[in-house]
Amino acid sequence: MIRRVKVTDYPRLMEIWESSVLNTHDFLKKEDFFYYKENIPIYFEHVQLWGYEEQGVLMGFMGLAEDSLEMLFIHAEARGRGIGKVLVAFGRQKFGITKVDVNEQNEQAIGFYEHLGFGVVGRSQEDGSGKPYPVLHMALK
Repeated sequence: MIRRVKVTDYPRLMEIWESSVLNTHDFLKKEDFFYYKENIPIYFEHVQLWGYEEQGVLMGFMGLAEDSLEMLFIHAEARGRGIGKVLVAFGRQKFGITKVDVNEQNEQAIGFYEHLGFGVVGRSQEDGSGKPYPVLHMALK
């Protein structure tokens, strides 16, 4: 079930975020991991958050802003079960999502978004925080 995320869900979102990042972002320096972990709750305030719930437990979530998918994280225990695909489809249908930015070193995510019909339309040398992690700008083809 997809539902709107509440502030009381933030501790679970952080568990999902940490589990997901530790399993997909092996390119992050340790200090940058902790920087993002400290700052991600601030980002929550700037996006519309939707979560995917199974048996009363959030297993993944996404953050949307206008026509962009700003974040998508799936708990490591739930990866490969189609939750990300369901969330992206929901975002496309209900909110007209057409864009996403992806860390260039996150090859799994790039392949995931390409499979869903996104293609690279640009590249930035640094991420949105000014860290040296190149970002690919992707849009629906």
